[in-house]
Amino acid sequence: MDEVNVVVAHSERATLRVGDVFLKVDADQARIDVEVEAIALAPVPTPEILWCKPPVLALAAVPGTTLGLLGGPSTASPAAWAAAGAALRTLHDAPLPTRTGRAGRGPDELAADLDGECEWLVANGVLPADLVTRNRQVAEAAFRPWTEAFTHGDLQIAHLFLDGEEVTGIIDWSEAGRGDALFDVATFTLGHEDRLGDLLAGYGTDVDLDVIRAWWSLRSLLVFRWLTEHGFDPFAPGCEVDVLKSRM
Repeated sequence: MDEVNVVVAHSERATLRVGDVFLKVDADQARIDVEVEAIALAPVPTPEILWCKPPVLALAAVPGTTLGLLGGPSTASPAAWAAAGAALRTLHDAPLPTRTGRAGRGPDELAADLDGECEWLVANGVLPADLVTRNRQVAEAAFRPWTEAFTHGDLQIAHLFLDGEEVTGIIDWSEAGRGDALFDVATFTLGHEDRLGDLLAGYGTDVDLDVIRAWWSLRSLLVFRWLTEHGFDPFAPGCEVDVLKSRM
């Protein structure tokens, strides 16, 4: 242990790695509370909590490697993707937590937020109006009744670790809670649409693919401003802009 590595850092939170320990520093204690509760309840492998002294949560590193990163190709096997899908199904079938998570916002709230973000994107010349309009139309398929599930809320491809074809840990639970299961499926496959079939081989095929596509558009539009304001680049290859363009 001879150095501190900054995993991610912006104005809301930062994650540091010191040897085999991750230190998560969060300005919002509620997010720490959510993460601690979700890790205790989730029926899938999670990091060991070493200690929690808000605003810092200390977690042990999980073994294995991720399937890839948003914007980069995934070289993982179909079986590894299927294993990730099976773990995701186990989570979604688990008893519900008490809190509503990021994936639990209702259609009216989502539609209002989406309209505001689309207006901002067009008014500021950030994205072409036809690109925004088309993806706003695609996103409407997500505005439908759904059955609550235990959701991760931010299940990016980099948040699930495997050793071969065995899931060894799922990290970053601060957005977890009751929500739409297909939000997690779409978030996990964002930018990796070609691997959706492999994931569903383990998850199960009783999903509405139009809703998955809707969540790809919806999530990309909703997070665009936040990403640019916090030092991330949605224009990077394979990221949000490319996801939006794929719907044209």
